[in-house]
Amino acid sequence: MNTASPLQCPAWAKLAQHAESWRGVHLRELFAAEPARGRLFVAEAPGVRYDYSRQRLGAITLRLLAYLAAERGFAEWREALLAGSAINSTEKRAAWHTALRAGDSAPQAVKETLGRMRQLVEHLRSQRPFKRIVNLGTGGSDLGPRLLADALTKGGEAGTLDVRFVANVDPRDLGRALEGAEPASTLVVVASKTFTTQETMANAAAAKQWGAKAFYAVTSNVQAANAFGATEILPMWDWVGGRFSVWSAVGFAGACAMGFDAFEEFLKGAGEVDRHFAEAPLEKNVPALMALIGVWNTNFLGAPTHAVLPYSNALRLLPAYLQQLEMESNGKRVDREGRVVDYPTAPVLWGGEGAVSQHSFHQLLHQGTHIVPADFIDLKLDKILSANLLAQADALAYGTDDPTLPPHQQYPGNRPSSILFLDHVNARNIGRLIALYEHKVFTQGVIWNINSFDQWGVELGKELAKRILTERK
Repeated sequence: MNTASPLQCPAWAKLAQHAESWRGVHLRELFAAEPARGRLFVAEAPGVRYDYSRQRLGAITLRLLAYLAAERGFAEWREALLAGSAINSTEKRAAWHTALRAGDSAPQAVKETLGRMRQLVEHLRSQRPFKRIVNLGTGGSDLGPRLLADALTKGGEAGTLDVRFVANVDPRDLGRALEGAEPASTLVVVASKTFTTQETMANAAAAKQWGAKAFYAVTSNVQAANAFGATEILPMWDWVGGRFSVWSAVGFAGACAMGFDAFEEFLKGAGEVDRHFAEAPLEKNVPALMALIGVWNTNFLGAPTHAVLPYSNALRLLPAYLQQLEMESNGKRVDREGRVVDYPTAPVLWGGEGAVSQHSFHQLLHQGTHIVPADFIDLKLDKILSANLLAQADALAYGTDDPTLPPHQQYPGNRPSSILFLDHVNARNIGRLIALYEHKVFTQGVIWNINSFDQWGVELGKELAKRILTERK
């Protein structure tokens, strides 16, 4: 597989030269010259329509990006990912999260774990042995299940469990989650692969001191979980990274909140996108296109940040989830061979709930000095929401062309965006959406020749914190 610098690829040099011809091209002109652009620059995955017509690119751009993917060995890397090969080179293990949603083809251990999760979730939801479930985790052990519970449950719905999440070692976070609860009727789920994560284990100890007696563990460290007193232990595997683990038992608290049938739909949606990613040709492959367009914006048009704007209250936590997925995966300064890179890798990802953010940071998107490519997400929930989303995308693309307006009312436009259309907020669509971004991240890692599946950049801070705590005892 190709581990040379992408700068050595002929397509990279051709893209750099091609980018110069786009400096003075305006999206307003592109749509005027090609009225069918809105139909041509579109791709579809199961349940998803991806409209990238408002991106600053053309057919030649896409062809050159496809050449770059071929030169980087994309097809070979994709095959290795989906086969469970040890592509996480620094930790010498697979990144086989796709096996978690492979249905009948999943490993037997995965099937057994899902079966046990169903038993536990259905018991907790039907028999109500606990009034509250509190998930203790951080990073991938928190963001995923928290997103599911927030997106797919409504307060007061019949059968809904009171599921809460704690990620911060600040005692106030745990205090809020336990407020009004009784120790005897509270189940604490401790999610930590090693069962040594400092923040999570500090919160677990505090929950025990509060009086909680019922603990479930999601971990690979069975011995430590037993010693702590966990009465149920669900496995985590080395071949699943934390930020790719929501499909595993890490999603247990989310499944408790939304029901296991919905959790299975979540897995099925991701599995559909996995098959699309594996089989669709590059020019129609939605996650690969998302990745290549991101590379074009980051490396050739000089955009250092990227915004994600879901026009859905249910997806208000998605930008935070994707921040970890993208920036922890691809925020790297050395390549797979240990060489310091001299090209940008992951852009800073940020965003927010679209209808709300229009009244805050969209000012910068429209009239600021930074060009910020954006993903709009439309779930067709409401005519007003969809109208506002399309208006924002069009305003960013076209701007204003009226010289009589004063400068402060001018919109330069020519600001790129894409739109992901899905038909509803449901578990299957959220599975599809997250899987799209996972494969986007992997594809960009291939292009940039970086390992998207380790996170050594977080280790130094952990070690320093331990040393400082030891010195202050």
